[in-house]
Amino acid sequence: MKIHGSVCALVTPFGSDGALDLAAFGRLLDFQIAGGTQAVVVAGSTGEAHMLEHDEYDRLLAFAVEHVAGRIPVVAGTGEAGTAKTVALTQRARVLGANAALVVAPYYVRPTQEGLRRHFLEVADRGGLPVILYNVPSRTACDLAPETTAVLRDHPAIIGIKEARSDAERIQRTAELVRSDFVYLSGDDGSGAQAMLAGAAGVISVVANLAPRAFRALCDAATSGDRAATARCHAALEPLVQALNCAPNPIAVKAGLPELGLGTAVPRLPLMELEQGPAREQLRKALATLASLADAA
Repeated sequence: MKIHGSVCALVTPFGSDGALDLAAFGRLLDFQIAGGTQAVVVAGSTGEAHMLEHDEYDRLLAFAVEHVAGRIPVVAGTGEAGTAKTVALTQRARVLGANAALVVAPYYVRPTQEGLRRHFLEVADRGGLPVILYNVPSRTACDLAPETTAVLRDHPAIIGIKEARSDAERIQRTAELVRSDFVYLSGDDGSGAQAMLAGAAGVISVVANLAPRAFRALCDAATSGDRAATARCHAALEPLVQALNCAPNPIAVKAGLPELGLGTAVPRLPLMELEQGPAREQLRKALATLASLADAA
């Protein structure tokens, strides 16, 4: 199993009543597959994982596995603040049919590097799934250092890292960790092209929810080393990337769902729906521009 290229961090659609909307989720999955998305992440941070009840998590993941039917890998978000809870959720994801687990560094508790090492090794030893490490210090308040990642990659069940730090130094240091059995996946849409040109195998993307075909084109260009094509694809996507930066993920990307007939803009508290106004209009214009470019092509 190879997780690479354009990987969509799926949103979780809810109906106007706040209930899980599996029909809309099915449309979103079909939209991704038709657009060339090469893997999907279910119940990650973009999917409002921490707002899901246990039975909703199970229904969502089982639905994705059945709907995708082996056409692309399904990665389950299984990271929790505690190690035992993370192991248990990873084991549950395995039973539900996930192909791999995306395991975020424990949030809020601020572990040491040794604590992080032991945490991820426990999940790799006992979770039963291939593990993709996930480093996103802006959300977790801890940073998985490259030196720690270099140790963790020796575990046969740890197959890669989603690195969401976008500074050039971290991109380069993470790229240096790549080998045949360990991939680097960018976790930042804005710097994803830079990361792929440096050696990342792809991007776990938010923007791909709304523009899978355009994002696949970017990934194909960047991972092949075509800098001119990468620049063109990046420029085409940049207005949408900027529009999605108007509010914390996934508020803005969910506001784009109804524009494409993929669901409502409703998130769950404490997140709030993006208000009508300049930010919504910027998002509409960016989506319309991408559609026009696709038609012209």
